[in-house]
Amino acid sequence: MAEENTEAVVEEGAEGEKKSGKKKLIIIVAAVLLVGILGGVGAMFFLGGSDEEVAAVEAGPAKPAQALYTKIRTLEGSPYFTVVVPSNDGRTHYMQIYVEAKSRDEAVVAALTKHMPKIVSQLNRLFSGQAFGVLRTTEGKLAMQNLALQEIQSVMQAKIGKPGVEKILFTGFVMQ
Repeated sequence: MAEENTEAVVEEGAEGEKKSGKKKLIIIVAAVLLVGILGGVGAMFFLGGSDEEVAAVEAGPAKPAQALYTKIRTLEGSPYFTVVVPSNDGRTHYMQIYVEAKSRDEAVVAALTKHMPKIVSQLNRLFSGQAFGVLRTTEGKLAMQNLALQEIQSVMQAKIGKPGVEKILFTGFVMQ
């Protein structure tokens, strides 16, 4: 009888171990699934962003506004400036420049047109004050281009409250 009890206990112990092993496995799998689900929900919450951000990412990077070019014309409507340039050689030198202003705002283009007499006056003063020897170099031309940009931006700042013009381009440049 003792042997029967021992065999019964051993069989019950083996079945109990199998049941407890299955329970442990089920609990572990459930815990792993729960952690995975909570981790995924947390990641979506913290990294998801708002609907506006998602729409902006889907739309791609913002494209800059199209460049608008305005010809700077003299008061007579001429598309170029002609000025006498002083030099040290005693000869009279002339400079002819075609100037365009680059912006990206229609309001700036309208302001450039409206305030063209002031801009032309400022640029005539600037161009006629340059030295012939300096303008023969690339650095001299670039310096004058930057000065022209500053002049136009200061006029725009005074008139419309913002510089508005990105760049000044010399589309034609002749000196003699």
